[in-house]
Amino acid sequence: MGSKALVNMEPVEVFQYFEEISSIPRGSGNERRISDYLVSFAEEHKLEVIQDKALNVIIKKPGTRGYEESPGVVIQGHMDMVCEKRPDVIHDFMTDPIQLKIVEDMIYANGTTLGGDDGIAVAMGLAVLASDTLEHPPVELVVTTSEETGMDGAHVLDPKNVSGKTLINIDSEEEGILTVSCAGGCTSKINIHIIWESANPGRAAYTIDISGMQGGHSGVEIHKGRANANKLMARLLKSVSSEMELNLCSVNGGSKHNAIARDAQAVVCVNIDNVSELKEQVSGLEEIFKDEFKTADPDIKVELKPAENMPERIMSKDTKENIINFMYLIPNGIQSVSMDIEGLVESSLNLGVVQTKEDSVEVISSIRSSVGSIKDNIYNTVAAIASLTNGKVTAESDYPEWKYNPDSKVRQLFIDLYEKLFGEKPLISAIHAGLECAIFDKKFDGNLDMISVGPTMFGVHTAEEHLSISSTQRTWKFLTEALKALK
Repeated sequence: MGSKALVNMEPVEVFQYFEEISSIPRGSGNERRISDYLVSFAEEHKLEVIQDKALNVIIKKPGTRGYEESPGVVIQGHMDMVCEKRPDVIHDFMTDPIQLKIVEDMIYANGTTLGGDDGIAVAMGLAVLASDTLEHPPVELVVTTSEETGMDGAHVLDPKNVSGKTLINIDSEEEGILTVSCAGGCTSKINIHIIWESANPGRAAYTIDISGMQGGHSGVEIHKGRANANKLMARLLKSVSSEMELNLCSVNGGSKHNAIARDAQAVVCVNIDNVSELKEQVSGLEEIFKDEFKTADPDIKVELKPAENMPERIMSKDTKENIINFMYLIPNGIQSVSMDIEGLVESSLNLGVVQTKEDSVEVISSIRSSVGSIKDNIYNTVAAIASLTNGKVTAESDYPEWKYNPDSKVRQLFIDLYEKLFGEKPLISAIHAGLECAIFDKKFDGNLDMISVGPTMFGVHTAEEHLSISSTQRTWKFLTEALKALK
């Protein structure tokens, strides 16, 4: 079990369950234990529970006295988390619990992602189900799997297992903002075939390491102009190879399709006579990158180190050029902004992962848009570039956008309640990130009245992720009062 950092912290029931959840490894695709934990919880509390083949869990609790015949409410979140850590931290996300710590008003993990996204939703849902004092309509807690890698659990959820007509998604990350619309998206996966050749042992081998960037969630933080390590690596390799004969042995960068790449590495070989020039070029490019991103990403580092071992093989010249050109040409960052909603990123692409495999280099990108046709156009652009660079492209985890509902009753109820409780109007927002609400909207033919809320979190999808304690307390009050009002 994880450390007991949250003992006696109010609301006790919420933080108790959050700590229990944090003790269970639950990266995307590693959800059997957390799913079974939720089933055990339901059985312990004698509640109806459904666990499907995708390990989604639905737990049902009848309405309390006076609410027995009220329309049902769905509380929804996901059980998986993004697994990121600082390079110096030893942590096995398959087996190790998240170690929690409190710093003033914030809950952090010890050098890893916290899992507040979306463990806090699960914790609040369990606290509602376990309570014998809260007043509420019939409640269904729907906890899905693999949200972070494509919303796979939501895609296969059987709508026949859910009867509620109002859905409260707890996967937003800023208190006081009511999310009412979100972008759709898909993941593009490109494989560029490698033709290998024997390396010349008389050449010098070096590792190029680009690091020090902040990274972040590619939906929530794409507008901040942060550097993408994979794009910087493409620029560097393109620049150096135009000045000298450069052999490429491997290129790798990023760790998640939906996280802005924080680091990238390449192993290259050059003529011994070109070593000094290589060092000068790498140093010069580091200065250029630092200057360009001095505000958005001031800690960029570009390091050149002798390779530990002389590579036995290199990529052919055509392979090298295909890979560099594809990485150089693929769009990255904001592609369009909304003309209807001020400040909303309408579409974007994030060059998330580059990985050298045995017979190909795989490039994985996250495409997002609140307009389906624009999403398709960005994907087709990527496919066209791939066709020019001997790449094969496939689309995965395609999910729809969640369109704004002008007639939402739950939105108005939440607006009025927030102002009553906290003395100020909440902000009504559409977000560029994807939410499972979009899939539920499509799956239930637009018949679910939905809203997304959540406590304030920072650094989501990074090792600096942290959750506000006071915001969690206010969000819990908001949620419980909303359930009371949904009679």
